[in-house]
Order: sequence, then C-alpha cells, then structure tokens
Amino acid sequence: MNAPLPEIRLRNTWTSRHPWIFQKLVEKPVQRPKPGSLVEIVGNDGVWIGRGFYNGHSRISLRILERDPDIAIDADWFAAKIAAAVHLRREVLKLDAVSDAWRVVHSEGDGLSGLVVDRYGDLLVVEYFSAGMFRYREWIYAALREQFPGCRFHAFADEHVQKQESFDFRGSEPAAPAIITEYGVKFRADPAGAHKTGFFADQRDNREWLSHQCAGKRVLDLCCNTGGFGVYAAVRGASEVVGIDIDDAVLEIARGNGKLNNVRPRFVQADIFPWLRDAANAGEQFDVVILDPAKMTRDREQVIPALKKYLDMNKLAMGVVKPGGLFATFSCTGLVSEEQFLDMLRRAAFYAGRTVQVLKVAGAGADHPWLTDVQESRYLKAVFCRVVD
Repeated sequence: MNAPLPEIRLRNTWTSRHPWIFQKLVEKPVQRPKPGSLVEIVGNDGVWIGRGFYNGHSRISLRILERDPDIAIDADWFAAKIAAAVHLRREVLKLDAVSDAWRVVHSEGDGLSGLVVDRYGDLLVVEYFSAGMFRYREWIYAALREQFPGCRFHAFADEHVQKQESFDFRGSEPAAPAIITEYGVKFRADPAGAHKTGFFADQRDNREWLSHQCAGKRVLDLCCNTGGFGVYAAVRGASEVVGIDIDDAVLEIARGNGKLNNVRPRFVQADIFPWLRDAANAGEQFDVVILDPAKMTRDREQVIPALKKYLDMNKLAMGVVKPGGLFATFSCTGLVSEEQFLDMLRRAAFYAGRTVQVLKVAGAGADHPWLTDVQESRYLKAVFCRVVD
C-alpha cells in the first residue's frame, strides 16, 4: 500500500481556481519535502483543497493538479491526462488532417502545470517548467509512448527554470531532426540545432492564413528564425521573399527548409534595426512584411523596456511596407497583454506616420488551449494589418 502523502497547509483562505499557490501563502512544513514532491494541500481551516506538487524553493510553492480527493496522482493519472490531451487534438481539432506537428500538452491548459510537449512526426519534444514534472518524467514518457508508439524523445529545461525550480537537467541526448508537414509545406524540426523546440507549431494557422495573401507579392520576413512564414509565402507563389535573422545557425535550417519545398527565399544574417534603417533609406518597399521577434522578457520589471523595443522595431518595419501593403506583427512575450501590444502598435503607427487598419487579431493555434482561470497560458499576440498610406 502506498504511504500517505505529506500534508502542506496554507496560511490564508484559498478560494481561487488557479492551480498556482505562491510561497508567501504557504506554511513552511517542519520536514520539507524534496522539490517536486506530491503532497496533500490543506487550507488554514483544515479543509482539504487538492493534491499536487510542492516546491519550497520556488516562488510557485504549490501546483494543484487534482481537486477530487478520491483520485490519486500516479502513473495511471498521467496516462489519463495525456490521453485526454491527445484526444482533443486528434478527435476534436482533427489536427492530423493538416499536420503531423502540433502541441500535445500545453501545461495548465491541459491540467498538467509545468509540462509542455510538442510533436514533430515521430519526435516528441518534452520541456519541463517544474521540478514535479521532471521528478515524475518516467510516468510522462510511459504515457506518451502509449499514445505515440515508437516515438523518439528530446527533453530539456531552460537554465532559468532549473534555477527557479531547484533541479538539474542537462537535457537528453540530442535527437536527430524530424521532417514534418503542415498544410502541405515541409519543415525540418531540429530541437538540438535551433531555439527551443526547433520549430514553432503555435504559428501554424497564422502562417497558413497569411501565405494566401502572398501570391505575386514581394515579402519581407523579419526575425524569420527557421523560415516558417517566408517558406510558406514562397510556396504560395510570392514573387520574392527576403528573410532576416541575426542567428546564422537558424538561417541554415531556414535555407534547408526552402530546399525541402523547392523554393529559394533569400535569407540574410543581420540585426533587423540597422537593416531596416538602410532599407528605408534605399527606398525599399515590400507588399507583405512579417515581424515575429523572440520573447523580450520574463521579468515583470522589464515590461516597459520590452514595449519600447517592440515600438522601435514595429515603427521601422512599417517604414518599408508599401502603401496598401500587409503588415503582420507578433509578440510571444506572455507578460505583455494584448491591450498593451495593440496600444504599442497604435503609437508605432503614429511615429511612423502611417495609417494602420487592423484586419485580424489572433493568437496561437487551438492546440495551445488556456483556462479562463489561468490566462498566463495565453501568450501569443498576432495582429494582421493593412498599412493604408
């Protein structure tokens, strides 16, 4: 018979449905469980609240996973949760009809706080955001193998996460890349050779929508990473595609992605700020401009500087859009709200002296669900505009 789980008591009344409980609200136990241990969570009135992970070293001391006292968190629990997440993608969203690359688990959005899993064909990329998910990784791998027989794994955790959550993980052995297809366009996903997972599935539907506006057009893909938007545009018949990124390693993957699809976008290694200034001075103009920079900050104290940087790059990018052309701009900084991002866009248009008409506001694909109680999971802002004059 399994030993009873340690009990962790809260200092104050807890009525929220949010799965995170922060350190200042948690009483320090006499015998502190190891980071990521499963525990019973009890209110200051002695009433049972839930079951989940405890980490006395983390700002997020408790992550509630289960609110039914009759359900144990064990290997079967993980198998059921991951099966439900896969069912959503396959049976409800029917993603296999458009791609073999999609998010399998989106952390809190799928009731698995601290875990993200992306699928690239037979390769599953597992990212840990909590010590608890790392601690019980063998249960996770077993559940994933059940859903994806014969799959390969590439697992990692960012250094800042390991520091915050107090666990050490050098990452798995580098996995060989996978060739995936979405909406008929092929890409090489290389988690060992590119940023994060090696390919960002969250932009799948945004890439598809925008690509159908590119036939016969001159397209500029800024912060192009491994060439997602640019390759799509070329496949859909753009007359010219230029991709700019500062990282030459991802540009090599981008060039390879072009070859996979028998298209030849021109990829240039450069900092977008001086490149855009030079392009504007030279009178360069594009029919479609895409701006998809990396995350600007993880620090709430740095949100204002991040918005300033967004303002500067959006203003410069607008300067090379032809009158009547399309401008697609994105932010994956979760700490920047949609309202803040749209206000930044308004100010960027003012300083650029351009009239900007918003056509569509979107986000990540439906395989990145978020709970109304946990809006932190909603991170990607996508704004599609027409630069009128």
